[in-house]
Amino acid sequence: MIDSGDRHEEEVYGPERAARLVTLLRALADRIRELDRSGRLLDAAPELQEALGDARSELFHYEVRLTYDTPEVAESRRIVEEAERQARDLGFEGGGEDDANPWLGGSEV
Repeated sequence: MIDSGDRHEEEVYGPERAARLVTLLRALADRIRELDRSGRLLDAAPELQEALGDARSELFHYEVRLTYDTPEVAESRRIVEEAERQARDLGFEGGGEDDANPWLGGSEV
């Protein structure tokens, strides 16, 4: 299970955490196959309930990973949104591609 002691770790779903999820799911699959081969699959219901709960929780976090922001990402988003708002307030709506890149088109010199 993921260590929930570090709040920043809870907010970020990077490659390391994704790799741990894959490992968790593979371990669960291996355990289910092992129990099935030995004929003890249903006898292990409490163990499987706990493991499935852990996997389900982590899968949920993975599924909503795009909604997580690190403090740095949240601050960057705030700065961009503020700049966009100020541009709108000042009337800099931007017309088309030529307005955004005046050197790409327009009249010849």
